[in-house]
Amino acid sequence: MKKAYALPVAALCVAIAMGCGGKGGSKEPSKTSADASAREGAGMWLPFNEGMALAAKENKHVVIDFYTSWCHWCKVMDRETFSNPEVKKYLAENFVTIRIDAESMKEKVSYKGEEMTPVALARTFGVKGFPSLAYLDRDGELVTVIPGFVPAKTFLPLLRYMQNECYKQQMTFEEFMKKKGECDTTGTI
Repeated sequence: MKKAYALPVAALCVAIAMGCGGKGGSKEPSKTSADASAREGAGMWLPFNEGMALAAKENKHVVIDFYTSWCHWCKVMDRETFSNPEVKKYLAENFVTIRIDAESMKEKVSYKGEEMTPVALARTFGVKGFPSLAYLDRDGELVTVIPGFVPAKTFLPLLRYMQNECYKQQMTFEEFMKKKGECDTTGTI
């Protein structure tokens, strides 16, 4: 992560963590083909290498969903956040979405000229729990990783914050929310 963005992004992580405790009475669903269908339709998830190539070609930001097959909150995220019609639409229009099985040792991905497994990529990005969402800028640089379940009502403003590159203005996510989702993208306040 670029050091200039460390403070606003650190505040973002704290704000997200405070807003999404482990509440919810949802029972963990079994792994079924219905879960796989929901995942596939949730935002056109691409494999890492294909997604990074598309992001470079289309000059788009990237959202990477690091998940595991056993992760309860990953399934809740699929069901409650990624399946939300507004979330799906915003992701499809503004981001390239990539999904990584963070325990896979079979496939290889290439990041910054280095070939590695998804496990190594998760370590490179500092992923420590699941789900974790990594946000990359248009140059493929890691901006931040947000761990844990993020509800749709928080995820949409977070996507707008990232899309508008408010972190480059040294604006925290909390400030962005206080300004009702506005940030100054011209560099003047």
